[in-house]
Amino acid sequence: MPLQIPDPALGSWTKGFPAHAAGLVLSEVGGAGLRLSDLVTPVLTVHEAALAHNEATVFGWARDQGVLLAPHGKTTMAPALWQRLLDAGAWGISVATPWQAEVAVHAGVSTVLIANAVTDRAAASHLGDLLAADDGLRILCWADSVDTVEILAAALTDAPRPLDVLVELGGAGGRTGARTIDQGERIAAAITAAPGLRLAGVAGYEGPFGPDRSDASVAAVDAYLETLVALHARLAYPEGLRPVLSAGGSSFPDRAAAVLAPHGGDANVVLRSGAFQIHDDGFYTRMSPFGPLTGTEPLRSAMHAWSRVVSQPEPSLALLDAGRRDVPFDIDLPTPQSVAGTITALNDQHAFLRLDPAASVAPGDVVRLGLSHPCTAFDKWRVVAIIDDPDAADPRVIGAVATCF
Repeated sequence: MPLQIPDPALGSWTKGFPAHAAGLVLSEVGGAGLRLSDLVTPVLTVHEAALAHNEATVFGWARDQGVLLAPHGKTTMAPALWQRLLDAGAWGISVATPWQAEVAVHAGVSTVLIANAVTDRAAASHLGDLLAADDGLRILCWADSVDTVEILAAALTDAPRPLDVLVELGGAGGRTGARTIDQGERIAAAITAAPGLRLAGVAGYEGPFGPDRSDASVAAVDAYLETLVALHARLAYPEGLRPVLSAGGSSFPDRAAAVLAPHGGDANVVLRSGAFQIHDDGFYTRMSPFGPLTGTEPLRSAMHAWSRVVSQPEPSLALLDAGRRDVPFDIDLPTPQSVAGTITALNDQHAFLRLDPAASVAPGDVVRLGLSHPCTAFDKWRVVAIIDDPDAADPRVIGAVATCF
C-alpha cells in the first residue's frame, strides 16, 4: 500500500544540499541534474543499487525459509525506505517507541510492531485511540512483567478494539524480557485476563547472547531461541488468532529462522532484522550471516559519507570536516576508502585522518568514508541523498529521502 512520504522543500535546514537547490521538494531532486560534486560536505549518501540488492537478497532468503519480515523502521526512520520494504513483501514495520509507532501509523503502515514494552499510560491510551480510528490498523507491543500488563490494562480498559500484546522473554545476561518461562506464563495469564488486551504471541531479542559469530555465541543464541519456542508451546491463544513468534536482530537472522521456522505451522514467524536494507562497512559486515552461511550473495553497504580535507597541519595528519554530528561512532570509527589511512578520532565537526606513508591529500580534497551501524548514521541527517554509483568519478544524485527523527 502507498505510504504518505514526506516531501518537504529543501532549504538551509537540509544539511549537505547546495544553496541553489533551495526550493526544490524532495520528489524533484532526482530530476534536478545534481551531482555529488554539487553537494556540500560533509554529506551522507545512499546507493540505490546496493539498496535494491540487499532488499532482494534478504526477502528472497526469507521466502525460502518460510519466515516473515517486519524490519526495524527505527534504523532509518524514513517512510520512503519503509515503502520499499513493504513493496518487497514486509509483513509490517517494527519500531521501538510509541512515538515511532505514531510516525508509522500516520505514514500509513497498517501493521506496526512495537518491539518494546509500553509503560507510559498516556502513550498506551493513545495507541488505543489510533486503533479506534482505523479498523484496518494492527498495533502489537511487548510486556515482560505483570506490572507492564497492569499499566496497559488501565489505559485500555474501555478501548473498543484490543491492543495485541506479546510476552517478551529474555534471559540471564540479556536485555529486557522475563527471565524464565514460568514468568512468561504468568505474564500471558495477566494479558488474557485484562480487558482491552489480547495475547498475541511471544517475542524476544537474541543479540545480547552472541557478541560475535563464534561457535559458543551461536550455541548461546540457539539455546535462547529454543526458550521462545518452549514458552510459545505452553500458551493458549484466543480462538481464531494466529499468534506471532518473533525474534531477529540483524546479526543472527539465520539462527532465528533455523530455530523458529519449524514452528510456523501454527504461528507467524516474524523476524525484525532492520539493518540489512542499508548494511554497512563495519559491524554488520563482520556479523551478518548473508553470504556463504545462508547460500546467498553478501550484502553491500548502501551508505557512505563524503568529507573534505580542511587542514593538513602535519605531513601524515589531515583533518576532515565530518565529525560526531555527521557520522556514527558508537561501534566503530569511519574508515577512509578513497585514500590509505585510518580515522583515529572524531570531534564534533572534525575527523583525524592518519595517512599511510605513501598516501597524500591536500586541503579541499574529498575523502569517501565507510561507516559502521546505520541506526546511528541516519539519525544525524534530516535529508539523505540517493546516488547512482559511489564508484563513479562524480555520482549522479537520483533522489533523496527525508528522515523523521
